[in-house]
Amino acid sequence: MNLRDKLKAIEKPKIKVAPVDAPPVKAFTDCWHTRFTRPVEEFPGAFEMQRDTIMLMQGDPMPEGLDPRRILYLDTETTGLSGGAGTVAFEVGLGWLDDGGFHIHQMIMRDYPEERFLLEKIVEVAEGFDVICTFNGKTFDLPLLRNRFIMNRIRTSCLDKPHIDLLHIARRVWKLRLQRCNLSNLEEALLGIPRIDDLPGYLVPERFFSYLKTEDFTLFDDVLAHNAQDVASMCVLLSHMCRMYEHPEELRFDEDVYSMGVALDRFKHVEEARRCYRLAGGAMHAQGQEKLAVSYRRGGERAEAVRIWQEMIHRREGGVTPYVELAKHYEHAEKDYASALDMTRRAIATLAEPSLFEDASVQEARNALQYRYERLKRKLDR
Repeated sequence: MNLRDKLKAIEKPKIKVAPVDAPPVKAFTDCWHTRFTRPVEEFPGAFEMQRDTIMLMQGDPMPEGLDPRRILYLDTETTGLSGGAGTVAFEVGLGWLDDGGFHIHQMIMRDYPEERFLLEKIVEVAEGFDVICTFNGKTFDLPLLRNRFIMNRIRTSCLDKPHIDLLHIARRVWKLRLQRCNLSNLEEALLGIPRIDDLPGYLVPERFFSYLKTEDFTLFDDVLAHNAQDVASMCVLLSHMCRMYEHPEELRFDEDVYSMGVALDRFKHVEEARRCYRLAGGAMHAQGQEKLAVSYRRGGERAEAVRIWQEMIHRREGGVTPYVELAKHYEHAEKDYASALDMTRRAIATLAEPSLFEDASVQEARNALQYRYERLKRKLDR
């Protein structure tokens, strides 16, 4: 008996297994979606938002005759928080105003093949609006959706609209005072609406992957509540911001009105910025006056700038800044070297007293003033 025959002799008999029916294939014909309306009374001032005010806040052009009813509020809940090719928006909330209230439309992708249906519903809704409003949508939501549209071979033109990103507007005005400008913090600090039992954003992706394993749809309850609050809050926050920009005197904190002035200055809204600088008081008064004087100097209104610097010196505010600015003015604008030298001497005297906690910038300022002093003396000698 050769080796082959020996192997056949010890070979185990094959066991016949009855055929098993294959599990049924899921039919993916739509995504899950719901729609409900919140009372219009919950959105005070939302219908009074003006195109010009929105343009003041972010500097971007807006459609002529912008109607608040034509703004679409959009927020996504995703499978990851860092973006990237593998990140998908598994839930999207859309909101808009009309005379009947604030309508919220939410869609959920229950499995990856339903993504296309979710995206198609976004297209269907978004095409009826002129402007998209998000919170951090410029860097997250919209780039993510564009990528998913392209991956599903859907045109992205529905997203090619003027965009209001509330995060950037909020940071420019409230970061100095609040530091953290996430939506829930803004709701509590500005609107007096604290969130209770809200699902933290970092837990949202976990809910989707848990659902894929368990098919327990109640896992999405907190996600939907969190998303609906985000969508509605964007409308309330935008109308609040518009009101504050139209009436900066109503801002309670000097840091906010000063920051608003800086933001308006950034977008070349000169008169509106000056109004805020004048209103800034308390701990921000000196900085507001400095900015106001620079605005006048930049606009060629040097007499007004000189008046402000002289008043700052009289009030003993602003440290050496008003002395230095006046020294520059007398030297370069009026060619009055004696007055420029006097202001430089007084600035040096202001910095002469050493401080226990002074940093390197103080010594740099002393060096710069000494250099200016020597240069002015040489000019006078000539």
